Order: sequence, then structure tokens, then C-alpha cells
Amino acid sequence: MIFEGQRFSPVRRIFGCTLLGLSLAGGGSTASAQSGSPAKVRPASVAKQPAFTYGQHPGAMAFADDLASRRNLDSDWVRQQLAQAQRIPTVARLMAPAPSGTPKNWAAYRARFIEPVRLRAGQRFWENNRNALARAEAEFGVPASLIVGVIGVETRYGQHTGNFRVIDALTTLAFDFPASHPRAEARAAFFKSELEQFLSLTQRTGMDPQALLGSYAGAMGWPQFMPSSWAKYAIDFDGDGKVDLFNSTADVIGSVANYFKVFGWQTGQPTHYPVSFDAETLDKDALLAPDILPTFSVASFTAKGAVLEGAAQQHPGQLALVELENGTAPPSYVAGTQNFYVVTRYNWSSYYALAVIELGETIQALLEPR
Repeated sequence: MIFEGQRFSPVRRIFGCTLLGLSLAGGGSTASAQSGSPAKVRPASVAKQPAFTYGQHPGAMAFADDLASRRNLDSDWVRQQLAQAQRIPTVARLMAPAPSGTPKNWAAYRARFIEPVRLRAGQRFWENNRNALARAEAEFGVPASLIVGVIGVETRYGQHTGNFRVIDALTTLAFDFPASHPRAEARAAFFKSELEQFLSLTQRTGMDPQALLGSYAGAMGWPQFMPSSWAKYAIDFDGDGKVDLFNSTADVIGSVANYFKVFGWQTGQPTHYPVSFDAETLDKDALLAPDILPTFSVASFTAKGAVLEGAAQQHPGQLALVELENGTAPPSYVAGTQNFYVVTRYNWSSYYALAVIELGETIQALLEPR
């Protein structure tokens, strides 16, 4: 899921295992129907309350009028769409930040994605979409393995694209973002912008804003594009005259490749190199200070105690020391290039980036003749 310009924490939102859990938890039970036993009647005293709809929210209606005026949209249509949006308390709760001190664990994180079910699904996806993947790699210079890795981590190749109505999720987060969040005001502004993009997109394309489902943050389709990213980076790669990230795997593949290209993907450059340390000269604090932004030349990188081997010693660009915590075990490290940084523009997390890279490369290796 792409949260452009916002630091959302990795994959908690989002994808794979998390969406699977939400989809299983969010559906109604079918046990009574399958067993033939009568459905239980809820006592009147605990009857489910009617959902709050945003037609009752003055701020939402004022936003609708302002949006319609600025975007030259029909005011009645915008009001009607927002009036049908429902407040979803679960969506707001899921935006709560992880408790402080929650340990990170790269090995456990990696295992969530590089596992047999996702690997088999990735192999099928690659085999079924070889032509589109090859064309995207040739046109955009982005490796097919990276495209396959992203789609696999995001939605396990379309299996878990989300079960929240996008309009409900975005409207809830725009007008009822949890006030306890340390960046509540900025986040709410972000989701108002995404809601505006969503309504503009659906009006322009003829998609039904009441029918589209996505993640609890409003990300859509196989690649989990936020509405602004759909508007900016999604492309018609199958040539049918429309962009469809829900049903066209060609459009999904081309759009992911286009996203990386726009963000500066350098064709042929590795994403990272192995790195070790010279204990006598190591200045790890200085190496970690820029975070994952490539800052050091090979000479300055190694002068601070990083040890590179082979092709990494001739890397022409800048590098960053990427640290991946492993719970109570020692951290893992790689030397990240500009392309590693580009991968993190899809989701601002080095854990996410390396999982995407390694998933795609593992699937590619499984497909290669032995």
C-alpha cells in the first residue's frame, strides 16, 4: 500500500497476513446456515445500533461542497456519496501506532512472506504473466522479480485485497482519525486529500464509489495503490483503454513498474550488497546516522569501518548502512543502494523493501531450470 509522503509502519496495515486476518474476522458467521439450526435472535437490549453515516456530519458535508466547487464536480453527487459513507470504528482502531518498545524482528518478518503458500502463488503468477512481466522489464527497466515481489507482499497475488468499503475507510480516517495519535492532524489531512482523490477518480472513470473494497486505509487493488497513487502512476498496460488494478494483471504489472521508474529506479543497479565490519575502524553511529538514505561513497563507507567485497567495491553511486533488528538476536545489515531506497518509496520500511526483494528473487530462482 502506498502512503506517499507519510510514514506508516510496515505491513501492519496492510497486506498479506494482516488482510487475511481482517477478512476472516470481518465476515459474518455462516455456522447457523450450514447446520440448519435457527439463527439466534439478538436481545433487544443489545441490538446492533444503526451505523453512523456522514450525511449527519456537518464537517463532511462542508467538505463535499468545497470539493465539488474546487474540482468542478456535481455538488449533489458528492454529497450523496459522502452521505452514504459509514463510520467504521475498527478502521480508526487499526490506525493506532504500535506500542513503544515493540521489538522488531527481521527473521520473523521475512518468514511471514517467504513461505510455501506465497511462493507457490508467486510461481503461478509469474508463469501466467510472463509476457507482461517481460514487457514491463524491457520498457521500464524494473526487474520482473521486484514487480512479482511487491504484488506478493501486498496482496498475495490478488487473494487479499481488503474487505472494507474504500469510501467508508477514507471518510472515517478523514473525519474521525483517532485524536490520541501523535500525528492525528497531519494524518487526517492526508486522508481528506485521499478521499478527494478517490471521489474525483471514481467520478472521472465511472467506477462506483460505493462498491469498491480495499484495505482499512483505503488502498486498492492487487498493488494496493492509494487513490492519489492510482491517479499519478497507474497505467493502462493491456491497451483496453482503461486502468483496472482490480482485474487486469497487465495493468497491475505495468503500474508497479511505472511507479518505481518515476521514483528513480536505476536499471541494472543492485538494490544492496552484503556488508561486514572492521572492528578497529568501525564508526557504526556515523554509518547509521543518515538512516536508509544513500549518503556515503564507497571510500567514505569503508573508511568508517564497513567492509565490502567483490562488485560492491566498484559501486559507482552512494550507499547506506541498513540495519534490520532481530529481536534479542544480533541485527542483520546490508549496504543499500539508491535502488534499495527507491523500493522503500512504495512503503517506507527497510524490512518491507528487503522482504519484497527476497520474495521476488526466491520465486525467480524456483522458476529457473536446475
